[in-house]
Amino acid sequence: MTIEQISDAAKRLKKKYDETDPERLAEQMKILVSRESMGLFEGCCKGFFLVHRRKKHITINGDLPDVLQKVVLAHELGHCVLHSGSSSAAFHDVILFDTADQKEYEANVFASELLLPDEAVLEVLNDDMFFFQAAKALYVPSELLDFKFRILKRRGYKVESPITANGDFLKNLEQRTGVPAFD
Repeated sequence: MTIEQISDAAKRLKKKYDETDPERLAEQMKILVSRESMGLFEGCCKGFFLVHRRKKHITINGDLPDVLQKVVLAHELGHCVLHSGSSSAAFHDVILFDTADQKEYEANVFASELLLPDEAVLEVLNDDMFFFQAAKALYVPSELLDFKFRILKRRGYKVESPITANGDFLKNLEQRTGVPAFD
């Protein structure tokens, strides 16, 4: 999928449900969301999405700070919207399929579009904030802001990210930034 297609999918969803909060959006979409203790150790599971008996389920690591739980939920909603027809939807965290990295990338683009309205990002940038300050002000990991910058660049904005986030950045987030930094 292209960035434009993913962005359009997120926009359609926001318009259909008149909602941008991932928790309320999942509820309106009748997606079961649960939180389970999965620890905060290196490489711990942050969340996953699966379909069982035609019911969609998202499980989030309840040990993560609330801010990160919101990001993970938005990411998993991306899988739900973009990849629920895929035979590998329930196993997207396991690198068994050649498309796993692409699916993670797409879910991150979706999450950035859902959580970061263009106006909010441009507003903090117009306040002369540096990239990492802007991410903190927007309550998102800097990697997610990098994905939003990719969307903004496609829309003609002249923004440059000092980082290039990988599609699997959520998997190892605590290694680089330390999960408690988002408390």
